[in-house]
Amino acid sequence: MVADRSPLASAAFDLQSFMQSEQWAFCFIGGLANAYWGEPRYTEDADVSLLTGFGNEERFIAQLLRRFQPRRDDAADFALRSRVLLLRHENGVALDIGLAAFPYEESAVGRAVLCLSADEFNGLRICSAEDFIIYKAFAGRERDWVDIDGVLRRQRKLQLALVKAELPWLLEIKADDQALLRVAALAQKYGHEW
Repeated sequence: MVADRSPLASAAFDLQSFMQSEQWAFCFIGGLANAYWGEPRYTEDADVSLLTGFGNEERFIAQLLRRFQPRRDDAADFALRSRVLLLRHENGVALDIGLAAFPYEESAVGRAVLCLSADEFNGLRICSAEDFIIYKAFAGRERDWVDIDGVLRRQRKLQLALVKAELPWLLEIKADDQALLRVAALAQKYGHEW
């Protein structure tokens, strides 16, 4: 661990090191990816998309629970039901591990990039900017739309064809017919070709 890292950065790199040692496919999403692609905002936890597939989740869960503390007594059962394993790093930082299995999630993990920044998160494996937009539009909370706005404002070389191709089928799951239109409007607002 680097001595001058914040607890969040220390926890994120510790988790990344563990997952790399297991040769797992993963990427950070959420606030840590937003800090790189969009308008940085305060975040207390590290969100990860971990490619487990369907049927293998228990093996991943068991290994993670041997290394990190659960945030719930029924963490393993909850993860199997919700596909999110709620953990805590030894320094107190919350770790939310999404158990990824769908083809889109596999592709998103495959497109992940290394954060190349001058701050303490340099070298963290994060989702692409386009996948960040997709994840956030699918979640659809108001703060997610603020994050999408920040990415579209700051990033000038986005491959929005990926968003147009992947987001619609995800939104069908939620019966959401407005989010794609909202992304398109924000993209056009900042001069992106849609």
